[in-house]
Amino acid sequence: MTTTQPKRAGMFLLAAAAASVSAIAVAQPQQNGMQDPNIIVEGEVVPDTSAMTKGPEVKGIITARKGDKMKITADDGTSTVVFFNDATTVKASTGLFGSKKLTTENLLNGLPVTVKTMQAGETLLASQITFRNGDFKTAKMIRNGTAQGFAEQTAATAALKGRMGDIDKYNIKATTNVYFDTGKYALTPQAKAELCQAASMANGTENALMLVVGYTDSVGDEEYNQTLSEKRAASVINFLQQQCRWAPYRMLTPTGMAESDPAADNSTEEGKAQNRRVAVNVLVSKAIDGL
Repeated sequence: MTTTQPKRAGMFLLAAAAASVSAIAVAQPQQNGMQDPNIIVEGEVVPDTSAMTKGPEVKGIITARKGDKMKITADDGTSTVVFFNDATTVKASTGLFGSKKLTTENLLNGLPVTVKTMQAGETLLASQITFRNGDFKTAKMIRNGTAQGFAEQTAATAALKGRMGDIDKYNIKATTNVYFDTGKYALTPQAKAELCQAASMANGTENALMLVVGYTDSVGDEEYNQTLSEKRAASVINFLQQQCRWAPYRMLTPTGMAESDPAADNSTEEGKAQNRRVAVNVLVSKAIDGL
């Protein structure tokens, strides 16, 4: 799911006629206290949905919201900006075949959503937004967390950093490698399943941290491969934290190693495939391992 972020003004230039009407309406005062329904504040035009066609379905997590638009980030790290209005339907799934209608005020940062859209050029307008009720409760708890909850989280983070801060050597308890297509950093369904399995197992290891390292094969120049390896690492980290619920404070700083430290021979296609990877290492400090 890759959609470039549209310019806000472009959303509203849907038809020449609409633009002409808007220009006249802005230039002339409204009569009898009636306002052109196509005009809103800041001189922008409300989308004419009759001029829009069916757009793509967008899935991901709400990572930013401002006014009548929100940014949705997919598992592969790509982001899409989607507009919404009063006609947008918002629903929360409450179980098998069940749902309840909400409003756009319930669209919280951190909430995984599925969005059906209408499209005009590069502009996307949400016609329906759905999410699981359990995910909404989690996002709401995070947003409205109690002072006690924040205090407990802060204390846990500080304690872990205090124990780990001056220790630079770890025992590797497990390593999971996930693989990528040439030049890509999107996660495959198999990779997603393996990452959540790795996170689940790591959660059973006390004091465990994760170190995520991205790699490439030898195709491409050094600068390109460095950027690609970093994008692969970022995709894995986003999925681990957002979908597999791995706590951010238990994640060490990720890194991209480009084509360094190959796992196999880059002179063969099989070897290159093994080198297009991200290694997810589960670590425990040697000083506290076994405590």
